[in-house]
Amino acid sequence: MVKLSNKKKLQYWGTGRRKKAIARVRLLPSGTGAITINNRSIDEYFGLDTMKYIVRQPLTATNTLDKYDMVVNVCGGGYTGQAGAIRHGVARALVVAGESKEVLKKAGFLTRDPRMKERKKYGLKKARRAPQFSKR
Repeated sequence: MVKLSNKKKLQYWGTGRRKKAIARVRLLPSGTGAITINNRSIDEYFGLDTMKYIVRQPLTATNTLDKYDMVVNVCGGGYTGQAGAIRHGVARALVVAGESKEVLKKAGFLTRDPRMKERKKYGLKKARRAPQFSKR
C-alpha cells in the first residue's frame, strides 16, 4: 500500500506475520539504510547477529540495502518470531515499492510460515508429553 503522509513523503507499507508476532513495516525511500524497530535501532533491539541477518535478507536479495530507511512496529511472540515477521513485512513492502517480486518469491520471503505452536491436549502435560509411567 503506497501512502503519502501529511508531510508529503512517499512510503511503502507491508505487514508481516510469523507465529504470534505481527510486524508493520514502513519503507522510506531516503537512501541511508537506517533500520528502526519499536523506536530503537536494530543493534539495540536484536542482540544476535542472526536476527539482524534475517531482517536484512529481503533487502540484500534485491540489492536495496542502502536505498530505503525502515521503520518497524512489531508486537507479540518472541524475538525469533518477530525477526521472521519483520522479514515477511519487508518483502511485502518491497513488492509494493516495485522491486523484483520474482527474486523475493523464489527466496521464499513472500510466503507466510504456517508453523504454529501445537495446542495442549487433555491428559498430557504438554502438546505431546505424556505423564511419566509408573508400573507400581
